[in-house]
Amino acid sequence: MKKTYILAIGNSFSRDATAYLHDICENMGLSVHVVNLYIGGCSLERHWNNIEKNVSEYQYQENGVVTDRYVSISDVIHTLPWDFIVTQQASHDSGWIDTYEPFAGLIIDYLKKEVPGAQICMQQTWAYEVDSDHGCFIRYNRDQHEMYRRLSENYSRIAKKYGLPLIPCGDVIQNIRKHPEFDVSKGGKSICRDGFHMHYLYGRYALACTWAKTLLDASISECTFIPKCCDTEEKPDQKLLSLIQEEVIKI
Repeated sequence: MKKTYILAIGNSFSRDATAYLHDICENMGLSVHVVNLYIGGCSLERHWNNIEKNVSEYQYQENGVVTDRYVSISDVIHTLPWDFIVTQQASHDSGWIDTYEPFAGLIIDYLKKEVPGAQICMQQTWAYEVDSDHGCFIRYNRDQHEMYRRLSENYSRIAKKYGLPLIPCGDVIQNIRKHPEFDVSKGGKSICRDGFHMHYLYGRYALACTWAKTLLDASISECTFIPKCCDTEEKPDQKLLSLIQEEVIKI
């Protein structure tokens, strides 16, 4: 079976997305190797500056496991035959189109030149929870729908401009929130754990399924993986996992 190599150049939001990606794919019989390059809150501008300066500030996270290794982007992009390289804008800047350029274009050109065999993609990040206390939520008038609308427009615009596949995580999360079980305004469980990062069980599961479906056309309905996380004592509810699967299958 051919192994698929997936590299994320991101931050805590790509950490949320890749935490279970290897396990979920393996559960469905898909052989993958997943690496996330992590700097908390890292924006496209900072990614580009890091490329130019060749700084070794990214924590290397492999197949969902955090390591104590720190690397530069150039250290990693030639080490494995990457099939997909995924990047994203920092969540707080996602709604502001002037923060994407010229950095998105510079990063994409660099990756296409250095790793011509890889498909460059973008992860559409998500809006904060309705009651989020994130310091930058005020930039969106503390309005989840405004933030979602703005980031959706911007990611679509950049993806179209450069002909990139878009992993629609923001869309999936917003659709999950329409269900009473995850509608905070109606007493439901938040899909976030702190108002903006994903819930350790349900949010991270939703993102990994979305990546698997988008990048590998995985049959999510066949996934029997049950997430486990040492950072929470909460036990997964199979009904909620099934609800999440149903939303991912729709994309």
